[in-house]
Amino acid sequence: MTLPKFEYFAPESLDEAQRLFLDKGEGAHFLAGGTDLLVKMNHGLLKPAAVIALKHIKGLEDITFDPRKGLKIGATALLANVAAHPDILEHYPAVAAAARETANVQIRNMGTLAGNLCNAAPSADNAPTLLAMNAEVVINGAKGERRLPLDQFFKGPGANALHAGEILRAILVPAPDSGSGISYQHISSRGKVDISAVCVGSMVRMEKDLCRGVRIFLGAVAPVPMRAVKTEATVLGQQLTGEVIKKAGIAAMEESQPITDVRSSADYRKKMVAVLTRRALTEARDRALKS
Repeated sequence: MTLPKFEYFAPESLDEAQRLFLDKGEGAHFLAGGTDLLVKMNHGLLKPAAVIALKHIKGLEDITFDPRKGLKIGATALLANVAAHPDILEHYPAVAAAARETANVQIRNMGTLAGNLCNAAPSADNAPTLLAMNAEVVINGAKGERRLPLDQFFKGPGANALHAGEILRAILVPAPDSGSGISYQHISSRGKVDISAVCVGSMVRMEKDLCRGVRIFLGAVAPVPMRAVKTEATVLGQQLTGEVIKKAGIAAMEESQPITDVRSSADYRKKMVAVLTRRALTEARDRALKS
């Protein structure tokens, strides 16, 4: 299918990008990597009158780490760069793993982590781990800047908290607490290129042999990435033995709310939630005990 005709703009500042958006009205769309927007255009699902590219805005591609402030990932930072960044590999290995497991090499070399979040797919690979780590997003709009916890960003399949003309400028991830460990696990029914059928992000904080903090998020099993609160309660304050982790997997399976679609059945997804939750908690525990 031929792409629809549209105006293309390449502003060099956020202010210019937002002015263009306001000038062009409802038919304007921002472009980061284009791996989601261009697919929708190619399939006739979206016909923008104007496309405003963000990749020429200096600084938006930056990835920075401060031991006290944590990690900052800019709006146009490529998934491939997130996956390979030395600070992320050292301090946030699960964030690197999630980026590395997103789609294929070609998409990771074009797509951005911010775009993966803004697409707001329930199966977004990069959401569960960032949610488990209490990430925030920095949003710029005509009225200035605002910060929003990532767990308030997703509103439904394909729907996020951005208002018209707003840009997700950066993702902020706190510095990992002492004694904490993070894990990302996923499975796809039809090979690595396919969207995840189930994905799990977990963070645990250990004091000696007891779990003193835990956050578990499940992807592709609810309209938005889902926090497994009941599952967290089964491990908090406990020794993370194999038996406790097995019970947590069962609890996550019972807590999840998957549907059947072309990628997987609800029954398969539930079973995989149990398996991946066990793997995620085991890896997060082991990393926490080594930190």
